[in-house]
Amino acid sequence: MHKVDIPDWVKSHVTARRGRLHAFADMDPAATALLVVDLQRGFMDESVAHSFVPEALSIVPNVNKLAQALRDAGGRVVFIRMVATDSAARDWSVYYDDLTLPAQRSRRFEGMRAGGPGHELWPDLEVGAADLIVDKTRFSAFIEGSSDLEAILRREGIDTVLVAGTVTNTCCESTARDAMMRNFRVVMISDANAARSDDAHLGALVNFYLSFGDVMTTRQAMGYIAANAAAGPHAGGPKK
Repeated sequence: MHKVDIPDWVKSHVTARRGRLHAFADMDPAATALLVVDLQRGFMDESVAHSFVPEALSIVPNVNKLAQALRDAGGRVVFIRMVATDSAARDWSVYYDDLTLPAQRSRRFEGMRAGGPGHELWPDLEVGAADLIVDKTRFSAFIEGSSDLEAILRREGIDTVLVAGTVTNTCCESTARDAMMRNFRVVMISDANAARSDDAHLGALVNFYLSFGDVMTTRQAMGYIAANAAAGPHAGGPKK
């Protein structure tokens, strides 16, 4: 698991700007969804992965714990899968053709097709019967044309999202930033995200924390979920 040490200057900046270290400590569990981004074989199974992220394996226990805590408190869990489609390859040709070598493009495209070897969720994830599974075709699940995630969350009455998964500085950060831009309250979970290096992971969290939303550990998020659930609907929790 990544070593995460948010610099003191970042914490000071966030506190001065927002008045507290965690802006969304008052999350209402019933209006909160955990978004588990791209924890699929295509990123976690080296034998089939087009883009292997070793650290993604280490965060699965935290994802499972946080997911269960939120279910128990009345929240929602959404597993988001990257999927390759013919229309995405055509409409997102800058990525598929200009920014990806042909051999890598072929491996990614064939592996991440619906039903492909990389498209499957990682088997150690604990997926509940009431959990949702949503496919996306871009890094961000919220950008127009990528998925119907926003419409689903609006129907569910969700105003706060917790973001976990891989890759921290690509699909997770893109999804988290766009969620904030769509007026969701967003928390990135520092020890339930994974990148290809400690530097890339920390850089994404710092950039997000400074301007886009909140950053918490799994333990912190679970603590706020439990406290706010015990306090009753919309009562809010401690603000630190």
